[in-house]
Amino acid sequence: MLLHVVGARPNFPKLAPVHRAARAAGLDQLVVHTGQHYDDAMSGGFFRELGIPQPDVDLGVGSASHAVQTARIMERLEPVLARERPTWVVVYGDVNSTMAAAIVAVKLGLRVAHVEAGLRSRDWSMPEEINRIVTDRLASLLLTPSRDADATLRAEGEPEEEIVFVGNVMIDSLFHALPRARASGFRARLGADGDAVVVTLHRPSNVDDPARLAAIARALREIADERMVIFPAHPRTQERLRAASIDLGAVRVLDPVSYPEMLDLVQGARVVVTDSGGLQEETTALGIPCLTVRENTERPITITEGTNQLAPDPRALPALVRAVERRADVRRPEGWDGKAGERIVAALIARSAHTAGA
Repeated sequence: MLLHVVGARPNFPKLAPVHRAARAAGLDQLVVHTGQHYDDAMSGGFFRELGIPQPDVDLGVGSASHAVQTARIMERLEPVLARERPTWVVVYGDVNSTMAAAIVAVKLGLRVAHVEAGLRSRDWSMPEEINRIVTDRLASLLLTPSRDADATLRAEGEPEEEIVFVGNVMIDSLFHALPRARASGFRARLGADGDAVVVTLHRPSNVDDPARLAAIARALREIADERMVIFPAHPRTQERLRAASIDLGAVRVLDPVSYPEMLDLVQGARVVVTDSGGLQEETTALGIPCLTVRENTERPITITEGTNQLAPDPRALPALVRAVERRADVRRPEGWDGKAGERIVAALIARSAHTAGA
């Protein structure tokens, strides 16, 4: 049996293709939602939109500090894993739920498979970087989205037999959702044309520092004086904007939107301004220019082979937006073909058979 552990919005598009492929292969599955993201806009709606059955178990941990949230997940997940004893505990990405599940599973003698293994930003101030590294150290099967992730894991001393290149599972969900996104008409309802700028920001390095958030807001106001700027804002980001009394001028701030609606916005954008890892990948797959408001990225392939560029200084954003041009062709990295979920399930089955025969 596969026991999938998810907890936050970035996990759900990664789970969906694996769950579909495992169902097609006739595997028993159980989905545990830790409740790290718990409201409908950030969680429940995604299950419906992506065609994932509602979770079998919801741990309901809610919001808290990193330490408290991680501790709650571990405490509530342990009896579930002890009872079910799955063949594989499958974890996704780099959120607190990912690391917490890996720790609990390994201490119970269960095997962990990490989807999206080997990504590194080299920035230890990011909680996600700590989560990635701890999870990769503990996992028995490291399922990588890109060849540079393979090289990173080898350099860190991971055994070759534990590393399996599968490609980018996020792109599976993107391709699956594109027809519904195009049919949603969301962009048209907003009056957004191909010159709109789409913004998302949620990382603490950008939104928890009032001075930096104010600098980003000044840049967005300047951009909005020239073209439409649409900002579906994470609830935490909205709270920080209110707390700092930051005015976004003509920027159109929206509550979180559905996955198809977000894709409709992105595929029709002039440029995306973000600090999201997933959007760096989705814009690369769609050929949409992306400006990542960070000092670094754990997805360098989106820069070397994609449409992404780092924009660490918010003051440069207006000039960068004016300068971007959409590329005529779309060149997707290896394994970004919509079949990563199938390769992940094949790797899980093959490793189970290998272990059973050992």
